[in-house]
Amino acid sequence: MAEKTKYFVLKEKAVPEVLRKVVEAKRLLETGRVASVQEAVDQLSISRSSFYKYKDDIFPFQENIKGRTLTVAAQLDDEPGLLSAVLNIVAKYHANILTIHQSIPVNGIASLTMSIEVLAETEDIAQMTACIEGQAGIHSMKILARE
Repeated sequence: MAEKTKYFVLKEKAVPEVLRKVVEAKRLLETGRVASVQEAVDQLSISRSSFYKYKDDIFPFQENIKGRTLTVAAQLDDEPGLLSAVLNIVAKYHANILTIHQSIPVNGIASLTMSIEVLAETEDIAQMTACIEGQAGIHSMKILARE
């Protein structure tokens, strides 16, 4: 089983400058203010390797994530009932699944992609993702996007 992911909430002043610049580079790319990663990192004076090393691991904290959509990807064993267990976890935290796609398993491992709507009654998202990651048969889980 993959290492369990832990999440931390930090004040901005406690976050190293390079990580703040990675967040800014992602924002520049998302808003179309720059056309490429190279342009973003040049503008912010960080290396491309720093950007790629941290881009999937840091996001700005959204105090009001309600009404937003999370897109997550996971690798899971091809076992009867495992997808059902994941869906039950999402339901337990009062979130709504908008889309779901599970690939045909290759070598006993399937890829799962879900878009999850965070509702007003949705409980702790970090705890929900940790619960899914901790499920036996889940190899990895990653938040791909937040809208």
